[in-house]
Amino acid sequence: MSTTPLEAGIIPLVDAAPLIIAREIGFAEEEGLDLRLHRAPSWSSLRDMLALGQIDAAHMLSAMPVAMALGLGGFAERIDVLSVLSVNGNVIGCSLDLAARMRAAGYGFDFVDATAAGRALIAAAGDTPRIGVPFPFSMHAELLYHWLGALGVQAPQALRVVTVPPPLMAQAMAAGEIDAFCVGAPWGSTAVEDGVGELLLPTTAIRAFAPEKVLAVRHTWAEAEPDLTRRLMRAVWRAGRWLDQEDNCLTASEILARPDYLNVSSEVVERSLTGRLVISPRGDLRSVPNYLVFFRGAAAYPWRSQAALMAHSLAARSGLDRAAAVKAARSIFRTDLYRQNLRDLGAEMPGATDKVEGAMRDPTAVASEAGHLILEPDAFFDGFIFDPTGDE
Repeated sequence: MSTTPLEAGIIPLVDAAPLIIAREIGFAEEEGLDLRLHRAPSWSSLRDMLALGQIDAAHMLSAMPVAMALGLGGFAERIDVLSVLSVNGNVIGCSLDLAARMRAAGYGFDFVDATAAGRALIAAAGDTPRIGVPFPFSMHAELLYHWLGALGVQAPQALRVVTVPPPLMAQAMAAGEIDAFCVGAPWGSTAVEDGVGELLLPTTAIRAFAPEKVLAVRHTWAEAEPDLTRRLMRAVWRAGRWLDQEDNCLTASEILARPDYLNVSSEVVERSLTGRLVISPRGDLRSVPNYLVFFRGAAAYPWRSQAALMAHSLAARSGLDRAAAVKAARSIFRTDLYRQNLRDLGAEMPGATDKVEGAMRDPTAVASEAGHLILEPDAFFDGFIFDPTGDE
């Protein structure tokens, strides 16, 4: 079968799975693509590779193209979001010393209560804790600032936020360079496996359904290559559907664990895919519903309200005009291409391009082209709600 080469960049994370599975299980080939994956050493290098045309598509932090649309981060190139690759998947962890102080003060590491965890961390960490995040413009940073800000910390001013590539987070903690981190799977679990940290909280306890990674391309490429755009979107969507099937978990874990991808044990990868996490070197176990989601609840749909919320938050911290920022960000989440290219595959199509972010505390039926679909809970721990139709 004749295939067309398509170059895509990834960071070694479990949530790169839709691109990896699209290649390894054959969905890309069935769409006529020779999907070639390139591991980047950091998020900034991946951004540069995409912006400069060295790759065609990328597994990208959801907030990164939004920041670029606002003129933040060094590149003016417009990057479009074709779909959401993954929802959730991050954990907050802390050093063994910090965990011991929290336990001594009576905190029980229940892995559920964001308010109790945050207060315990603030009390034990002292002034300006050093917290590692993979990139300044990321859902990691957005959730961290929202969480601690809601608990009275002046975020980010009262924090020392350190940028650390995900695979190096455990190493940074072992070296004493950070006191805590927010990082994607499997690198929080790796810190536990290496005996240098404990897991404090899944970020689902802060925001129940947060868009984490996206399938990103240059706007000019999407406009110039509509057929390749369509084939790429379809291959990745089909991979996400495959990942949603429990029977495929073991196979997916073994593929992702390979040296070419994550180069960790398949057991650690499987924990991330199932949400059954070991949170301490003592072997304490916690189970997290919706820890990492690729498909269900229309997870792949690029809600423009998700972009609007990120833009609103970034603009508020950066002193930018919020209404202009929201307008710029909404345009890059391509719900139009999602509908056009995936409708005939049976992809769930919400009846709207926006929703009120944070309003759902339970599974909720919403209108769709097929009648209705069930969206997963998306509430914030503090009751925060963002209405994209409100004053910006």
